[in-house]
Amino acid sequence: MRLRALLDTDALGLRLLGGEDELDRTVRGVMTTDLKDPSRYLSGGELVLTGLAWRHDTRAFEPFVRILAGAGVAALAAGEAELGDIPEDLVLACARHRLPLFAVNESVAFATITEHVVRQVSGERAGDLAAVVDRHRRMMTSGPAGGGPDVVLDLLGSDLDLRAWVVSPTGRPIAGSKLAGPALPEPVRAELAAEHLAATRSGRRAPHRVTVGATTYSLFPVRGWGHRPPAAGAGRAAEPVRDIRESVLSDWLLAVEADAGDWPEERLDLLQGVTQLIAVERDRRDAARTVRRRLAQEVLELVQTGAAPAEIAARLRVAAPVLLPGLGAAPHWQVVVAEVEWDGGGVEGGPVAQSLLEEILVDPTAAGPEPSDRIAVAHTGGEAIALVPLPAVSSEHDGSETGLLADALLASVRAPLSAGLDGDGRLTLGVSAAVHSAEGLRGALEEARHARRVAAARPGRVCAAGHQELASHVLLLPFVPDDVRRAFTARLLDPLRDYDRRHRAELIPTLGAFLDCDGSWTRCAARLHLHVNTLRYRVGRIEQLTGRDLSRLEDKLDFFLALRMS
Repeated sequence: MRLRALLDTDALGLRLLGGEDELDRTVRGVMTTDLKDPSRYLSGGELVLTGLAWRHDTRAFEPFVRILAGAGVAALAAGEAELGDIPEDLVLACARHRLPLFAVNESVAFATITEHVVRQVSGERAGDLAAVVDRHRRMMTSGPAGGGPDVVLDLLGSDLDLRAWVVSPTGRPIAGSKLAGPALPEPVRAELAAEHLAATRSGRRAPHRVTVGATTYSLFPVRGWGHRPPAAGAGRAAEPVRDIRESVLSDWLLAVEADAGDWPEERLDLLQGVTQLIAVERDRRDAARTVRRRLAQEVLELVQTGAAPAEIAARLRVAAPVLLPGLGAAPHWQVVVAEVEWDGGGVEGGPVAQSLLEEILVDPTAAGPEPSDRIAVAHTGGEAIALVPLPAVSSEHDGSETGLLADALLASVRAPLSAGLDGDGRLTLGVSAAVHSAEGLRGALEEARHARRVAAARPGRVCAAGHQELASHVLLLPFVPDDVRRAFTARLLDPLRDYDRRHRAELIPTLGAFLDCDGSWTRCAARLHLHVNTLRYRVGRIEQLTGRDLSRLEDKLDFFLALRMS
């Protein structure tokens, strides 16, 4: 499509500020950015949309425009919502580099322009598929007349005979065509999400082709945070280099039941355009979380600064209707703390952890056309903190029966997220007990943080711990220095390991079974399928090698802790 066609489309609200002689340029794609140097994401022919968040630095206008012109973009469109009048320095810089410049009226969203360009460009490139692309605009309509991504997937099914689903990085179903038949089973979704994350982390170019059972799927990333697939018509060039850790755990994926390996360029371009439209829907859902995020930030700042309980309670009364509309009684609250840590650093973990918590805690049982978020998540530094409302419970209970359980939260997402962390990252999560008042929130926050530290002491890429574990000895173990742990376990267990290595005597397994059976000779012998006299001989050997007495509680406890720390 030509720039002139964009200017002639009244609904886009574009006003030409310079470059009238260049309006016959061809637009091959669209990109939204607020980077000073977006060159690595440009392939030529784009309409670049920007809010110029760094506008206070007017000296950057000249190099910014020079970069765009050098990359061969079609034009620049600057939004007036934040800027007001477009700076004269920017107008002059665009004139010097013969780069057409448009002003975008504050009443027009960048998403509207993106959807229009993608629809037109994809239609022109796809030929006989143009009608399908044109009808995709319906996904942008809210309410009963729209239908969101499901409408797009229905069109892929009816017009192209493609069964397709949109899946979150944790394997949660987001959308699916009614014509695709039954929803994808949970194990299939989890495997597709894991394969997609692993392929993305390895740098393989999309679409990723995966076979589950006897069925082949092609996986297309649905990206946000300013990242996008190659523009329609830009060819199958390699994707720009970026630190994939910033978004790999938040990208949705479009799973198509087909092998895209032999698809023509036009169909691949069409599917890339579809992912861009779905990305707009994803951004809309993200934007809907803004109020909840702000509420969480306000409440948590009050809690952490030691504000009066009455002030915190007032904020909670504001938050409750937003998070649980229609709730009659004041809810109980739980706090969930999460951290994402990457080996070598380089990526801030807080926003990634925030996005993951919002995904993990989403309520798929809520009524309505899409899952309703009933949580508020803030992030501070490398830590994300979720404030989770629970229905009020009777006074004789503490709320834990109706609350979130750490292991249950991660049960269905551990495999996909482990693939996304790919050996150089960790997700650790801690869950507090339920509290029924503002006074309890500070304690709940500290409890969740302690539980997360317990989880961090465990092996594995994705670990969680709950408040129930804080009344156990396991609370103490993570805070014992590593050198102390090694010295303690070596002093008690190394003599037994050496003896087992030389004689295959199985003293370590025998010790563990003996402690598990509370020192009962008969139960332990039965568990190990040994004669009681053989068990007595082994225990005697353990005592002889270590100088300890397993009839004494203190020595039993030392052995128990040594085994847990080894």
